[in-house]
Amino acid sequence: EGSDRIWLTGPGGTLRSLRWDGSDERVHLKVTGPTPAGSREPMEASMLRRAPMGDQVLADVNGELYVITLPRVGTDTLTVSVSDPERAAFPARRLTEMRGEFARWSPDGRSVHYSLGNAHFLYDLQAARAFADSVDDARAAADSAGARADARYTPAEHRVRITAERDLPTGTAVLRGARVITMRGEEVIENADLVIRGNRIAAVGARGSVEIPDGAEILDATGRTIVPGYVDAHAHMWPSWGVHRTDQWIYEANLAYGVTTTRDPQTSTTDVLTYADLVRAGEVIGPRIYSTGPGVFWQESVRDLEHARSILRRYSDYYDTKTIKMYVAGNRQQRQWILMAAREQGLMPTTEGSLNLKQNLTETLDGYPGLEHSLPIYPLYDDVVQLFVASRRVYTPTLLVSYGGPWAENWFYETEEVHDDAKLRHFMPHEEVDRVALRRPQWFREDQHVFEDHARFVRDLVAAGGRVGVGSHGQLQGLGYHWELWALQSGGLPEHEALRVATQFGAEAIGLDGDLGSIEPGKLADLVVLERNPLDDIRNSRSIRWVMKNGRLYDGDTLDEIYPRQRQRPPSWWSSREPTGVPGVGPR
Repeated sequence: EGSDRIWLTGPGGTLRSLRWDGSDERVHLKVTGPTPAGSREPMEASMLRRAPMGDQVLADVNGELYVITLPRVGTDTLTVSVSDPERAAFPARRLTEMRGEFARWSPDGRSVHYSLGNAHFLYDLQAARAFADSVDDARAAADSAGARADARYTPAEHRVRITAERDLPTGTAVLRGARVITMRGEEVIENADLVIRGNRIAAVGARGSVEIPDGAEILDATGRTIVPGYVDAHAHMWPSWGVHRTDQWIYEANLAYGVTTTRDPQTSTTDVLTYADLVRAGEVIGPRIYSTGPGVFWQESVRDLEHARSILRRYSDYYDTKTIKMYVAGNRQQRQWILMAAREQGLMPTTEGSLNLKQNLTETLDGYPGLEHSLPIYPLYDDVVQLFVASRRVYTPTLLVSYGGPWAENWFYETEEVHDDAKLRHFMPHEEVDRVALRRPQWFREDQHVFEDHARFVRDLVAAGGRVGVGSHGQLQGLGYHWELWALQSGGLPEHEALRVATQFGAEAIGLDGDLGSIEPGKLADLVVLERNPLDDIRNSRSIRWVMKNGRLYDGDTLDEIYPRQRQRPPSWWSSREPTGVPGVGPR
């Protein structure tokens, strides 16, 4: 208040200020946190915000919030470590135990507002100090020495509940005359009737063998092939963070290429959680969006099982992700604590491969249900195959970013026409197509690629009864999913089993096989209608005519809705090369 300077967060965890005209920049404070295992340097504050009144500074270090007294020590920059606030060089207080987001000062500088998932917190600094003083007094009394040893001020917490109707289509439709690959065992139904009621499958069988409700809309699919909607079990789809957009080309591109369900194992941000809600409400067109939220990293420095429980409450109680990514979060004991806490809280964990076979195997022995990225060596033998089969661990190798050699995506960029692909250019901003396709930073000899070796392990694993998922890693939105599927099949996996990996096993990988992954009565109506039979050639997986997601049928080339509504997809914000409706900018 009354300051003639602007205060802001600078690089390196520093608090800086400058005059209103931009001159006289000063560095006042550097804030650091704990030093994670395996690192030589402490973590630095990612946000520093001076209070509107007084000499307090709000700091964010690895998601945890602290309040620090701003030192006044002349022109020298002082470093304050909050790794142990009670021993900090200047008075410091830790506000959070499970992290906090969007932290802001109250106008009077006496309280801090922050949120976590669906909760808003108000931390009253004066009340916290008074509480701490009362605890100190109690400890001083002999009769209360142990009773209040762990007492801690708890900020006011308010759960925020905003409701919106889910997007649920009405009506009944029959997709008639197509070949249906149901994924119920080896079943393939020729010339089928597939009945959709609302957003679920009502019946499927040979034409004339199932009851057709009165008034059902008949959609002619003669000569085509229908498969369950594709599941991308490792889909990094990072939309616009911060202020949300309601047109997300990343989501639309994936849906147009038949991907009806996605799981992002490590989002780096919680924005994805609210985007998923927008998709569920029908405000944004896209596949089903599931995610782990931000990963559980080694910076957590898990101390014991109780600490692991506290960390995972973010995901079970506040984010409601149903799943987490244990991202190399410590030694084997620490990883076991996280696994135990996840089991208690109903969270399905997956893990980062991290080029560490020993770690991959011990995680499998301990019971982790998912592994992201390829095992880093080849060949692997039957002992590893049988371990994965017995544990039912789902292996999602993301061959587009293969370990142990060149990424498989390079092979596809070298052998496929990407830049002038009409469908890709329809759904992807032109500058993004140029970025990925015009000047590749690497080129490799054919015999240097390793993805076929990894794919041979996939073949052996599936043949033995193991589970594998398709994960495009977000390398090329939409089309990249098919590249990953083709790479997985390149080691000799039969086409039908490759489709099972793309659908049924993918649904199992994220715990949704009760609703997704096969075409049978009662399951959600997520389907892909293909022009050509993928059992003849797996590359026919991209010959998409229609995509049905949640009972809504879209044109695969435009995403215009065909059923139950007839609705054109609005033009993309980037599709016009000339700005329109901008003052002072006219046609050229």
